[in-house]
Amino acid sequence: MNIDDYKAYISAETMMGPNSARILAELLDNYPLPLVSDDMILDLGCGTGLTSLIIARETGARVFANDLWISAEENRKRFAEWGVGEQVTSVCEDANYLHFEKKQFRALISIDSYHYFAGNKGFFQEKILPFMKEDGVVLIGIPGLKEKYTGCARELLSDWLGEDTYMFKSPKQWEELIGTGDRIESVKTWEMDCFHKAWDDWLATNNKFALDDKRYFETIIKPYTCFVGIYIKLKKAL
Repeated sequence: MNIDDYKAYISAETMMGPNSARILAELLDNYPLPLVSDDMILDLGCGTGLTSLIIARETGARVFANDLWISAEENRKRFAEWGVGEQVTSVCEDANYLHFEKKQFRALISIDSYHYFAGNKGFFQEKILPFMKEDGVVLIGIPGLKEKYTGCARELLSDWLGEDTYMFKSPKQWEELIGTGDRIESVKTWEMDCFHKAWDDWLATNNKFALDDKRYFETIIKPYTCFVGIYIKLKKAL
């Protein structure tokens, strides 16, 4: 994926944190999705739809763009303006109460959002897995804690995150949370390489949240946190 193809869409208005396009690019470069136009992808926690646009363009598949904070109508207008209105369906639902068909999606992608709602053991098996097809793929990129600081989120991040420190977990912790099961073939987690570039893009904006993050970047964010990449491969049907 060439991120330069999407420069016109990446802005302070479409970013809601560190550049989601860079996080998505690393996931797709490491684990390309060989999909066709009939395949369906769920972009879970799509924000303003930037990732949904890229997923649609890069895969050619049909994308369901779901976010709880941004209205479906707002994203629908944006997709129409971007020329993918027929390919991307806007949805506004809580990730804990999704109303899709069982085994509807060939792939699920979640960028900078999964940590908000999936921090309890069993969430993946109960809330996500039922909607995934056999042989499906899940790609997740989220902020987390560097492996060497596992279990120290509250002590290290509280000045920046306050009571939200519980959301930041190490790659190994996320692997354990996702767990195993009869339908899961493999789970891989790692500290992503795009950390600095994604943060640089965000901190260069005048977004008020970016300006607040900038105060803590050198002292807390940079030394202790990372982006956690998660790849989940589901088993083929027997």
